[in-house]
Amino acid sequence: MYAQTISYGLFAARVSHSQALGNYPFERRFVEGYIPETNPFLKQLFHTLFETDALQAIYWAVDDLVELLVRVDMGNILEDFGSRTRPEDPVVHFYETFLAAYDSSLRKSRGVYYTPEPVVSYMVRSVNKVLKNKFNLPLGLADNAKDLKTQQPRVQILDPATGTGTFLYGVVNQIYQNIEEIGLGKSWNDYVKNNLLPRLYGFELLMAPYAIAHLKLGWQLQELGYQFKHKQRLGIYLTNTLDEALKKSDMLFGQFVAQEANEASVIKRDVPVMVVLGNPPYSGTSANKGEWIESLVRDYYQVDGVPLGERNPKYLQDDYVKFIRFGQWRVNETGYGVLAFITNHGYLDNPTFCGMRQHLMQTFTEIYILDLHGNSKKKEVCPDGSRDKNVFDIQTGVCIGIFIKEPGKETPAKVYHADLWGDRSQKYYALNRLDIETTEWTTVEPNSPFYLFYPQDQDLLLEYNKGWKIPDIMPVNSTGVKTHRDNFVLDFERSALQHGIEQFRNLKISDQEIAETYHIQDNRDWKINPNRRSLARDTNWETYFTECLYRPFDLRAYYHKEELVDFTPKEIMDHLQGFENLALLTMRRIRESENNHFFVSNKIVNKDAVSIIDNCYVFPLYLYPDTGNEQGSLFTERTANLSSDFITAIRQKLGYIPTPEAIFYYTYAIFHSPTYRQRYSEFLKIDFPRLPLTGNDKLFLSLGEKGEALVQLHLMQSKKLNALIPQYHGDGDPQVIEVRYQPLQERIYINTQQYFEGISPEVWEFKVGGYQVLDKWLKDRKKAQRTLSFDDILHYQRVVVALKETMQIMSEIDDVIPEWPLE
Repeated sequence: MYAQTISYGLFAARVSHSQALGNYPFERRFVEGYIPETNPFLKQLFHTLFETDALQAIYWAVDDLVELLVRVDMGNILEDFGSRTRPEDPVVHFYETFLAAYDSSLRKSRGVYYTPEPVVSYMVRSVNKVLKNKFNLPLGLADNAKDLKTQQPRVQILDPATGTGTFLYGVVNQIYQNIEEIGLGKSWNDYVKNNLLPRLYGFELLMAPYAIAHLKLGWQLQELGYQFKHKQRLGIYLTNTLDEALKKSDMLFGQFVAQEANEASVIKRDVPVMVVLGNPPYSGTSANKGEWIESLVRDYYQVDGVPLGERNPKYLQDDYVKFIRFGQWRVNETGYGVLAFITNHGYLDNPTFCGMRQHLMQTFTEIYILDLHGNSKKKEVCPDGSRDKNVFDIQTGVCIGIFIKEPGKETPAKVYHADLWGDRSQKYYALNRLDIETTEWTTVEPNSPFYLFYPQDQDLLLEYNKGWKIPDIMPVNSTGVKTHRDNFVLDFERSALQHGIEQFRNLKISDQEIAETYHIQDNRDWKINPNRRSLARDTNWETYFTECLYRPFDLRAYYHKEELVDFTPKEIMDHLQGFENLALLTMRRIRESENNHFFVSNKIVNKDAVSIIDNCYVFPLYLYPDTGNEQGSLFTERTANLSSDFITAIRQKLGYIPTPEAIFYYTYAIFHSPTYRQRYSEFLKIDFPRLPLTGNDKLFLSLGEKGEALVQLHLMQSKKLNALIPQYHGDGDPQVIEVRYQPLQERIYINTQQYFEGISPEVWEFKVGGYQVLDKWLKDRKKAQRTLSFDDILHYQRVVVALKETMQIMSEIDDVIPEWPLE
């Protein structure tokens, strides 16, 4: 009965929503046919929905449904869902199913995910203890002490992204427990009316969870013994938390929604909320672009009083960042309080968030970070190598952040960190038994410029920071090319690529045919027709065919033209097109488990050349004159892309200035030292790598020799590549149908009959960046249903040699370096 009631209630929400969007006739017929004639109460309720303001009807429908629950036999509820102490939310399974059907795209865009109860339990119990022990509030969340200045309750509670009310549900349970512990459980009815409902708030943007939250909390309060009065409401409002608090709302349609927004604005603006908690949405492409919240977030765009200098600080626009900023603002306005959120854990170490971390430290007096990990994108595993799982059904790792602002205490905040690894059941078990007082915290010392929220070896960090950051050595750099049309502007064969470009220029062929044949389409920033016309007018169109390093050891034919490529970085790539040059490839930060994101190219480079997760950065060694620019035409010779400060530093170390190539080879060798990668592992994951310098000329030259050998191997120019190791066997068409490695036989099969033989497991598993080189190369051709040519097979055999020799030289580099740190 209870489940059926909720189902009908949310169908009502769907109907009301659809009516507002103009889908009234279909939805009405559907719902009227769904409701059984044996339930005249619900039948009348739905008729009411269609006869009154649609949105207002949702509110009254919820209220009426709560009243209906009073008449439902509690025995049936318990039979269906278990007691209220059952560790599963009785609404969650229904709601998750409903929301997926209700509007799955809306759920995805808003980042709506149900919070597991162990997470809620940990956070609510922790906030309860913080209030008791740090704010002298003996009843914790249940305390109704007044603020001496405002004469309002100190403990006013807000969940700004309420969803189905899971956190408020946990808060009510904790408050009830606190009241019971002091023997005042019989006063619950009076307490709820006078001391609980007036200080418990929730904001929700979506109608369906808003309706469920009312049902869920109404049922909970009644089950605990509270008697609702007619039309008495909960403090849950249908509103956008991130909109500015205004006195009157004329922006939203419908009298009910306007009234909700107005009442919520009063809470945002005037109520001294002390506790902000919840699970804000995670949405990298934020739909919340209001000037008010974006102006607040701009406080995160500088560190140490200096602008971040980020080329694309898009991560700071994620919704969860905006909700953290809102909570920070609200607690700061109150002057004291607690902010407790579970969010994406990216803000703990990403360099883009260094200003955010510093700003949080300047507001709060204590910060506790419990990193729950579970980041499948980063392929996180437990320290012992076992699997690590997320507490949500998402790929992004998460953390619990508890931010405390005590009056009278100085900032910056003291920061504490803890990790929770394991599978989901292990994490749930720990969260149900731990809280902020029983968690084993490690003190963190966030330092400029990154202000990281996790522990670091400070002595090792000091040693590492003596090195030169790559952008400070080679100041002209950029990410690789971003096409958004890889399947069209890149190909294995120049002839196939040229045919496609010719078709694109041929205006006798319709736009639709081009779009369907080549699987390209218009988007917000790029349109097929005007770009076709522009390219058709270009008489020099054939000069833009070139090559691009698409993946490690994988050069593709490429068409490098603005009409077809979204981000060409000509100021960098032009120095690699038709000129003799070298470019160091690396990453700004590494989110994968291994620190092997280094490669070299003498061709144009794709942004995903060394990782599919983060952009590859390209650092050319030489800069050539810009013959299309009058100023540039004054230069007759190339110049080294080496800063004057770095040249001065290396001259002071060695006593002379090495050639640019010698510096490049030395750098490449250092970055391929296994000890370097392991020793500085935690720092390589944060920002661009740093290069330690040596004053030992013999060591510098020896490492340069090793680096040059690696460069020649990775550019496929080394004579060693002619001594082929693997043999190719099999008859028939060498089409890549499957990729299967048999370690005992040291064979890589490309189909049932044909294989490469003589490839050791170590070579097969070798990675450059995020790619297992030999596996990736073949699987890309399997995806393209490609039949290998003679040159393809020969190239693959030579890549095997390059990887085997690379492993040997990397070992020799460590043998050459006597000790760390370098002197």
